[in-house]
Amino acid sequence: MSTLAVILIAAALVVLVLLVLATLAVRKRFELGVDAYREHLAQADSALEEARAADRGWDREVLEDVARAALNERRPGWDFRTLDLILVDDRPGVVEDRAQFRASDGDEHVLVSLSRQPEGWKVDEVR
Repeated sequence: MSTLAVILIAAALVVLVLLVLATLAVRKRFELGVDAYREHLAQADSALEEARAADRGWDREVLEDVARAALNERRPGWDFRTLDLILVDDRPGVVEDRAQFRASDGDEHVLVSLSRQPEGWKVDEVR
């Protein structure tokens, strides 16, 4: 085998290894980017839902109090760090409106679904 053939084979192997490493690096960066994008999207959705709730005259403190009470009753001792409004379903009229909160302690997420009744907000589900 000539010296030129050995050099070409070695160069081809180096290029192949670099392509594999570059592919792995791009894939890892893409996965991290997707997670960051999803988190940013969740924050934007939450902010949008809060704005819609405020515009409709919904009292966010009342909603949060009902959600917190439900969490304390159905998950006693669970110390959640965040309580984010993630859904506002404003149906025609005053009754049958729905809201959904996501409580999180960093590792676990719990959804709290509320609905508006003539007597006020009530908990439909905690999951």
